[in-house]
Formats: sequence, structure tokens, C-alpha cells
Amino acid sequence: MSEAATPGFFQRIVLPGLAFKAVVIGGGYATGREVVEFFFASGPIGGLLGLALAMVIWSLVCCVTFVFARQVSADDYRDVFAALLGKGWIAFEVVYILFMILVLAVMGAAAGEIGAALFGWPAWVGTAILAALIIAITGFGTAAAEKLFRYSSALIYGTYAVFFVLAIAAFGGGIGNALDSAPVGDGWVTGGITYASYNVIGAVLVLPFLRHQRSRRDAVQAGLLAGPLAMLPALLFYLCMIAFYPEIGSVALPSDFLLGRLGLPWFALLFQAMIFTALLETGIGMVNALDERAAAVARHRGTPMTPLARIALSAAVVIGSATLAGRFGLIDLIASGYGAFGWIMLIILVVPMLTLGTYRILKRPVEA
Repeated sequence: MSEAATPGFFQRIVLPGLAFKAVVIGGGYATGREVVEFFFASGPIGGLLGLALAMVIWSLVCCVTFVFARQVSADDYRDVFAALLGKGWIAFEVVYILFMILVLAVMGAAAGEIGAALFGWPAWVGTAILAALIIAITGFGTAAAEKLFRYSSALIYGTYAVFFVLAIAAFGGGIGNALDSAPVGDGWVTGGITYASYNVIGAVLVLPFLRHQRSRRDAVQAGLLAGPLAMLPALLFYLCMIAFYPEIGSVALPSDFLLGRLGLPWFALLFQAMIFTALLETGIGMVNALDERAAAVARHRGTPMTPLARIALSAAVVIGSATLAGRFGLIDLIASGYGAFGWIMLIILVVPMLTLGTYRILKRPVEA
């Protein structure tokens, strides 16, 4: 039988986790600043505990969400929230669109800075390249995104692994000293919950990537694996950063700080390319979720969504996000904005899914 007829372990179990990582990484830890904001105040060990807690929350929410989506035959986030919250599903869509605008705007600005730093381009060039790639790839649907995530994930995991090895060789003693000398600070539970909550939106955005699953067991295994797959790069990055605790906590871009300490221009170039790839992954994951939502509406009306229509919608979303962000100054809201969205997602996604979702799964078990 063909691969399409008999999806393998990678497609059924690993791919959803890679897609979840893709949605998380761009706004979650690509530059390291996000991890510092949520975890450095708790000290090196407290930060590790917070990251571990966030990983557990990601796995639990992904597991319940994937199983619940299978049980109610949901292919996109609207179907899941309609089954979970009834007419309250609209609350998630409004919050998601606002969050997507914020994330796309911030990532566009970051891509512009990468282009300027590496090639001396005007800032708009890097932003335009990122936007064009997001639009082009999402125009061909979930299958195109899956192919990208296969190769981009190899680059991302490989780069973070090399980064960790180089950091251990260069300043590994600082990592050990920080772990030995710094006490466990307060706030790691709150930091872990908030950080997990604003990123866990990926659990419902990656539902189109569950199309290869064939059983409840697939959904459970993929959900449990999603947390570690998404957190592993962040954990390696965090361990590198704590070599310079607490100094690095006040640095705007911890990644640049560490790359400067390594003093390896070739790796700095590779790392910047990896960050651009991470931004691309996140943009594709977020826009593809909205495209699939629109495609479901089109199928319901009997008019399948064409690639041209997908491209038009993706372009409207990406370009519109940049325009709105520039007009209303959304980029300046990143620090407070991400924290606020974390609490909002805790209320409308994490708590309902882990309570109502779990109750309905247990009340009406699905196949093994």
C-alpha cells in the first residue's frame, strides 16, 4: 500500500509535535528574550523548574486537545471550540486573530533586523522576504507546510545542539557554577503557567496536521510528545544562557550576547539563518490555521478553496498584520501583550480543555 494509505510513525506521532514546535518557537524562545522575561527572576534552577512545568502543561493540553478533536471529528480550531464552548467559540477566534497580528508584526520586524545585520539590507527587505515565503507556502496548504517542517526542524534542532556543545566547551564552567550557587527563586510556578498558556495556542492551531492519525492512541502519543519536542531547544538555549546569570538578564537579545561570547562568525551566521527559519515556521503555522478554517467554510458551502484563494487570504493576513501593527504600535506592546495573552489563553483554552474537554472524553470514550 502507498505511504498516503498507511501513514508511518513520523506522520502520525512526530509531525504534530514538530508543527506545535513550529508555532511556539518564533514567539516563544528564538532570541532568548522571551525565556529571560518569564524565568530568569526565579534563578537558574527555578527557571529550569518553570520550563519543566510549562512542558508538562503543553503535553497535557496537546494530549487532551488532540483526543478531543478526534472524538468530535474536528479539523480546525473553530470546530473544537464550537464543541467545547458552544457559541463561546467566537471568543477564541477574536483573541486568536489579535494574537496573530501581534506575533506576525513582531516576527516581521525581527526578520527585517536579521536581513539588516547579515546583509546590510534595508529593514523592509527582510520583512518582505519573510512575508512572501509565508504567503507562498501557505498558499499550497497543509501538505506544503508539512514538507517544510521536516527539513526546517532538522536545521533548528541541529543548530541548537551545536550551540549547546560550543557553549559547554567555551563556558560550561559558568553553567555549573550558576546551578550550584544560585538559590531557587520565587515565581517559577507563575512563570511556567503564564509562559505555557500564551504558547499553548499551538495545540489547536496544529489540528490540520493530525490528518494522518488513525486511532486515539496516535492522538495521545502525539500530544504527550509535543511538549518535549517543543521545549528541547528552549531548554538547551536556557542552559547556555545561565552561564552568564544574572548579567544576561538585562540584555535585549540574549542570543546575540552569547554569539558574541563564542566569537565564531560562521556559527553566528548559521544561528541567524536558523532564527529566520523559526520565524518562518511560526508564521506558516499560524496563517495555515486560519486558511484551513476558511477552507472548511468553503467546503461547507460546496465551493472548495483554491490555491489562489489561499494565497489571497494569506497575503491579506500577513500584509494586514504589518499595516495594523505599524498604525497602532502593536510591536511596542510585546512585553505586556504576551503576558496578557497568556492569562487570556489560560481562561479560554487551558482551563476549559483540561476540565470540560477531559470530562467529555471520559464520559464518551473513543476507540483505543
